[in-house]
Amino acid sequence: MQPARKFQFSWDLLGDIPLGRPNLGGSMRLEIYRLMQLSLRDVMEQAIGEEETERLFYDAGKLAGNQFYTHILAKKPSFDQFAREIQDTFKEMGIGVVRFEQIDLENGAFVLTVSEDLDCSGLPELGYEICTYDEGFIAGLLENFTGKRFIVKEIDCWCTGDRTCRFSAVAAD
Repeated sequence: MQPARKFQFSWDLLGDIPLGRPNLGGSMRLEIYRLMQLSLRDVMEQAIGEEETERLFYDAGKLAGNQFYTHILAKKPSFDQFAREIQDTFKEMGIGVVRFEQIDLENGAFVLTVSEDLDCSGLPELGYEICTYDEGFIAGLLENFTGKRFIVKEIDCWCTGDRTCRFSAVAAD
């Protein structure tokens, strides 16, 4: 018998924010989110390498996207309604401004942008994309809506000199 995992994800782990933060609520400054994510990435890359760090960030994003779909997004009967819900919810929650540029439902291929992205908008130009967590998050959302597995890849990033993050999503099945 395997021992229970100490931090196996459950939506309950997010806690009761109004109870725990009656004065500060659910808001915080973006620098704190980035401080956590970028320092974690640095420590992980030193310990396990770049490739494994990227894989784990993608997988974590996908888990989060699955959970976000299940607990935040309402089930929608059409892709247009699903896309609108993502756009509205991302904007309302301060995640980013989403725009679907290409939609091919028949072949399961999409191109979408996320402007004012949590992970990188405003960062210095680094010469490489950094929104691996977002790739997984988007894959989780699309997989839950369509029932198909998706490969999502960032093709433009603030950190490569673009002023929006652009993602290609292709059904893998």
